[in-house]
Amino acid sequence: MRTVVPAAPDAWITALKRFGTMSFGEVAESAIGYARDGFPVYPLMTEVITDHEADYRMFESNVALYLPKGRPPQPGELFVQTALAATLQHMADQEGGARSRTRGRPHGRARRLLSRRHRAGYRQTSRRERGSVVGRRSGELPLGLRRAGRDVVRGYPVIRLWPLVPRAVVAANDQPPGYRRVRKLGHNSIGYLHHITEAVKLAFADRETYFGDPRVIDVPIDAMLSREYANKRREMILQDKAWPEMPPAGDPRKLAAERAAGAPLVPERAFSAPELDTSHVCCVDKYGNVFAATPSDGSYNAPVIPELGIIPSPRGSQSWGDPDHPSGVAPGKRPRLTPSPAIAIEPGKMKMPFGTPGGDVQTQAMLQVFLNIHMFGMEVQEAVEAPRVASYSYPSSFEPHAYHPGLLHMESRIDQATGEALGRLGHTIGWWPEWTWLAGAVCTVVADQQTGMLKGGADPRRPSYALGL
Repeated sequence: MRTVVPAAPDAWITALKRFGTMSFGEVAESAIGYARDGFPVYPLMTEVITDHEADYRMFESNVALYLPKGRPPQPGELFVQTALAATLQHMADQEGGARSRTRGRPHGRARRLLSRRHRAGYRQTSRRERGSVVGRRSGELPLGLRRAGRDVVRGYPVIRLWPLVPRAVVAANDQPPGYRRVRKLGHNSIGYLHHITEAVKLAFADRETYFGDPRVIDVPIDAMLSREYANKRREMILQDKAWPEMPPAGDPRKLAAERAAGAPLVPERAFSAPELDTSHVCCVDKYGNVFAATPSDGSYNAPVIPELGIIPSPRGSQSWGDPDHPSGVAPGKRPRLTPSPAIAIEPGKMKMPFGTPGGDVQTQAMLQVFLNIHMFGMEVQEAVEAPRVASYSYPSSFEPHAYHPGLLHMESRIDQATGEALGRLGHTIGWWPEWTWLAGAVCTVVADQQTGMLKGGADPRRPSYALGL
């Protein structure tokens, strides 16, 4: 049993209550309409459902929703989620029922959002119907606002969901003169791609050794984010040679570049990228508020609850069966997660929410787009569209945690000679097509606070849009 309890609606309501101006019903209106009336199926959706048709057929409720005509829905056909629409409408109706009791009272909107009746409309129904599918309830995890982690990349504070997501900037947060040295290598040059790939490998090595639920294990996050430790780890990047595997972890508590190596990891012979069912949304409103979220759960590896139109989260698949692993599964312990929304801020000058789907590729794609903008001065859309690379030289976050030592995938818009040169440095090169959704689909908004200009970027690698209202 790998199911973890879905608490996302409660989290959204809490965010709306603390920082929003609209009611839940207003915010959910469009979603209710698309679920009730349907939306046109797009090619990537057909591709994913087709690739996992056998998985969907494991659950009768999934067949009814995802294979409504006995086959995967085709591009242009309407995809309707009647039960999901009813669930969202029920929550909005419960909020409406609280309206008359709070009208005219201070903080009436917040009281309605947090009303017992409103939240119970989701929780009680969810528990009852979830139990009929899963068989038993998992333990509820306490909700609450938690302090986000902060890192620094090229002098910009970057707010992230530490420490449950991988830290891909460990050796890339160069300050002058290191920053100038990396920029001088040139965008997507041999030296530049080698440098950021080796930085990513160092980051993921530390992830495997230290990252887990901080309520259960001691994560040395402050030491890991320190400039002193990053400088030590950066010394392990050799400009003329790639680590042939995932490098050893460092020792942040001692500010040491390297600690004793653990047991050797077993490589996976055949490469298979994990399927990606994630989405991302970010915005900057007229008041300057910044929001970034990466809602994510698989749809083919858990049963749809027929009466609700939602699935119990299968994110438990990102836990490890090894009890000695920092993310080893344990009662009440949250899995280490890949969704990695972020906000970069240059106080008084720039705000930038950004994120992407992509599993373990997320932080790698985000780092490259961020550096495209702030290191190489690209326009936002140009930075999003520029060809990218991704390392797989670490154990995947997803069961069975496949490991591919030295593997570096590259979009084939990067020239062949660059790939061959990286191969001579010790990277095992895998070529993607010119454009692929496996390289992530970064979306971002860059708000220039000095000019008032907002610039949005939407990734053509997936169905994505940038809108200004």
